[in-house]
Amino acid sequence: MADLSVKVAGVSFKNPVIPASGAFGFGREYEKLYPLSRLGGISAKGMTLRPQGGNPPPRVAETPMGMLNSVGLQNPGIDYFIEHELPNLAAKGTRIIANVAGHTIEDCVAIAQKLEGTAVDMIELNISCPNVKQGGAAFGVSCGAAGAITKAVRRASHKPLMVKLSPNVTDITAIAKVVEAEGANAVSLINTLLGMRIDIDSRRPVLKNNVGGLSGPAVFPVAVRMVWQVANAVSIPVVGMGGIASGRDAIEMMMAGASAVQVGAAIFADPYAPLKIIDEMNAWLDERGIRSVQEIIGAVKPW
Repeated sequence: MADLSVKVAGVSFKNPVIPASGAFGFGREYEKLYPLSRLGGISAKGMTLRPQGGNPPPRVAETPMGMLNSVGLQNPGIDYFIEHELPNLAAKGTRIIANVAGHTIEDCVAIAQKLEGTAVDMIELNISCPNVKQGGAAFGVSCGAAGAITKAVRRASHKPLMVKLSPNVTDITAIAKVVEAEGANAVSLINTLLGMRIDIDSRRPVLKNNVGGLSGPAVFPVAVRMVWQVANAVSIPVVGMGGIASGRDAIEMMMAGASAVQVGAAIFADPYAPLKIIDEMNAWLDERGIRSVQEIIGAVKPW
């Protein structure tokens, strides 16, 4: 078997496949199906400083080759996560990534400080949340806001810091360069693309929030393009996500420059998707005599 181990921001993963935040909850439903130790890591459900109820339904809708969601970061809050969910995750033999979000820089700093001294291996800072102090624009859509929140969280924590980038920007490489300059140890991308569907019979959007995040295979080519661009613009590791549904998809994303991958929407269709992707990657590497998955990172040969 090929060596599937990778390293991201100084953290070693037994394989590069990580269920994405929001798609895997805290792993409790999935640990009934298979040992979570088989996964490279888990990016836990996004946590805010205080419990958050999320958006009113309908907030999830299927689309061709994908799904729209506007869940609204429903979560029990960081204190609940640390007290009730983290101990269970820490006993599962896999890496734990705490995905954190907030509507202010101060909220994100407070969460990072609470995670100091815990079993969390890495913080994933979601900068796609609205900044209430700047008119509701997401932190991740401007270089200034993205840099400011990254700098503040970096100062507040000694944990490896990965910043999750929004694709809803003019130039994602500019954002990536700024967060790297302000102390990010890695970046993950892409978060969902903003989309909308309308029920033509009721003449209403299919989501109560009108718009939502598009994920699934429909966004995969966009994700590959952005990962390739960012991997060639920064020197820190890139974790790729966006529509990965097979081992071949994961390999393609890594050839574009990703050091590891996250799997999201595919898990809703098949809870065993992460394990199948791991097995498919291993078989592909073995068939070609490639001893280590690290040999394919950034291996694409542009024309």
